[in-house]
Amino acid sequence: MKKTVVVGATDNPSRYAYKAVHRLQQHGHEVVPVGIKKSEVGGKKIITDLEEPVKDVDTVTLYVGPQNQPYWYDYILSLKPKRIIFNPGTENYELEKMAADADIETLHHCTLVMLATDSY
Repeated sequence: MKKTVVVGATDNPSRYAYKAVHRLQQHGHEVVPVGIKKSEVGGKKIITDLEEPVKDVDTVTLYVGPQNQPYWYDYILSLKPKRIIFNPGTENYELEKMAADADIETLHHCTLVMLATDSY
């Protein structure tokens, strides 16, 4: 299973990041929710401290718009994930270039669709 950091995690059930945490868990993936608001989702505390280490990350899935992503750049790259999924509306050429320079694969896809089609 793939350890996945959900950037933009929230406790709001109407948000796709909330749904992604739950679906990833249902598919057996270890989920690390990261966001700006202290709360819980999927029975896990949302990490708000970008200094908190997360090891052995396979995937970062983004639920933060490109205008808010610069805040997260260093954190995301420090995780050294194998891949970053740019969910619809999160596409960002600047971060993609930074990821490519760090040998991190990038995908323009929807985590929820990938899970539903067994292509995650």
